[in-house]
Amino acid sequence: MANLATLFTVLLSLLCYSQTGFALVQWPGGTSTRFYDFKVQTMRVTKLCNTKEIVTINGMFPGPVVYAQEDDRVIVKVTNETPYNTTIHWHGIRQRLSCWSDGPSYITQCPIQAGQTFTYEFTIVKQKGTLLWHAHVSWLRGTVYGAIVVYPKTGVPYPFKYPYEEHIIILGEYWLQDLVQLERQVLASGGGPPPANAFTINGHPGPNYNCSKNDVYKIDVVPGKTYLLRVINAGLNMENFFAIAHHKLTIVEVDAEYTKPFTTDRVMLGPGQTINVLVTTDQPIGKYSMAMGAYMSAKGVQFQNISAIAYFQYLGAVPSSIALPAQLPSFNDNLAVKTVMDGLRSLNPVNVPKEIDTNLFYTIGLNVQKCRSKTPKNNCQATNNGVMAASMNNISFIKPNISLLEAYYKKINGYYTEDFPDVPLKFYDFVNGAPNNIPNDTQALNGTRTKVLEYGTRVQLILQDTGIVSTENHPIHLHGYSFYVVGYGTGNYDPQTADFNLVDPPYMNTIGVPVGGWAAIRFVADNPGVWFMHCHLEIHLSWGLSMVFIVKNGHGELETLPHPPADLPQC
Repeated sequence: MANLATLFTVLLSLLCYSQTGFALVQWPGGTSTRFYDFKVQTMRVTKLCNTKEIVTINGMFPGPVVYAQEDDRVIVKVTNETPYNTTIHWHGIRQRLSCWSDGPSYITQCPIQAGQTFTYEFTIVKQKGTLLWHAHVSWLRGTVYGAIVVYPKTGVPYPFKYPYEEHIIILGEYWLQDLVQLERQVLASGGGPPPANAFTINGHPGPNYNCSKNDVYKIDVVPGKTYLLRVINAGLNMENFFAIAHHKLTIVEVDAEYTKPFTTDRVMLGPGQTINVLVTTDQPIGKYSMAMGAYMSAKGVQFQNISAIAYFQYLGAVPSSIALPAQLPSFNDNLAVKTVMDGLRSLNPVNVPKEIDTNLFYTIGLNVQKCRSKTPKNNCQATNNGVMAASMNNISFIKPNISLLEAYYKKINGYYTEDFPDVPLKFYDFVNGAPNNIPNDTQALNGTRTKVLEYGTRVQLILQDTGIVSTENHPIHLHGYSFYVVGYGTGNYDPQTADFNLVDPPYMNTIGVPVGGWAAIRFVADNPGVWFMHCHLEIHLSWGLSMVFIVKNGHGELETLPHPPADLPQC
């Protein structure tokens, strides 16, 4: 038996260097400790007729897969061998009593500076499924990302037919420019970002782009089998549709939580979202396209409109044959997005908080600030010589220059306030009557404001899109928690007419708030720490579309934030 256990551990450590997922015959023993060694390194890559250096983990793009099992302890030593500040966020891991290891820069830690090392430690408590890890400093996560695959405990089956094989599909965006410089340039300009030079599937753009005919990802499949695809959106600034030509996708998990099976022709994922789908190879032998295309709900925004293509190739197909094209929705097909969201239900009835202690109402959206620069042509390139910004409750978040968690824990004053408002400072027709006399009435306040929650608070939060500048679907991510999406709709939220599902709503960590609409989420604040909530479109985060919850310690056992680790980076 001991030799068998050793074999499983070795197998798992080898798997972390695999680029694609596949079926494991048996899961390794539970409540183990998984060790990973992440070296942040630059490497030269050639794509789109261009050779450049990108930042990676262990010289891999995408980075290594973190494999684990429900309730495992994971220890990742991160050594920064680049000149860039770095942190790693374990997106969707709920970090029970391990807020110090959550990873967002200047929120739970100072960055890992050049030549420094920091060890992340966390236990994957009552979680299983597909998540992702990514850098959480500037725009580095454009290349610094990878999958997290958490298997159920030994002997616990999937709640669906065991797949013939599993594969990881990571959707990404690729820029020819250096991403750290690009972020600086965009913010200095006051205007919007350029579109990505390409979309990628597992790092490959596919044949629609220059010099990319052979830079294509491919899955070889056997006819008559069922495959599990773990689809992850690791893109920076775009939401994306994904489809496979002539094949149905059956959703069985979203954000690492099982759902009732729901069959569709395509899915839409915002950055940070994960969806597991079953695909049955029931079509004639051939080569089929897997396509990733743009979903752009905002008006007047430039975006990449060429699809990334990968191949879903049947055994026996002629390799040189033309791949059958996948049908993606049009880039602004809001109904296609709603149709998928409508189909998401938790697998079983769930324990949704029915009584609410704290009701919150947060508006989300863009702003244009007045130009304060002496060189407006260079620095005020938004509409009417304004400067782009973004906000929640019309407060644009300013990141501090130390870790907020450290400031909170050590009671260091002066770096943040505890007065983030429960409701907007001003009410108006958020969707159709938003102020748009740019930049005179489209400005936001600035601040590092937080909302403090007592331990155990049952929270309902309404997220309301606004029409300042443009309505848009915003993928909002909450660190440290998953939440029940109990309702959503178009227009302004109206408690009299809102239809809530309190029986089997999906349990998610990132919710696409509908364009010109709202979403209602509920969670219990039972994990002490400092938790970031933000739009996962990176440009919106850079512009300030974020806020912070501080959840206080409880009084019972395992309700207190532990002391900081000894190797916590210093600013």
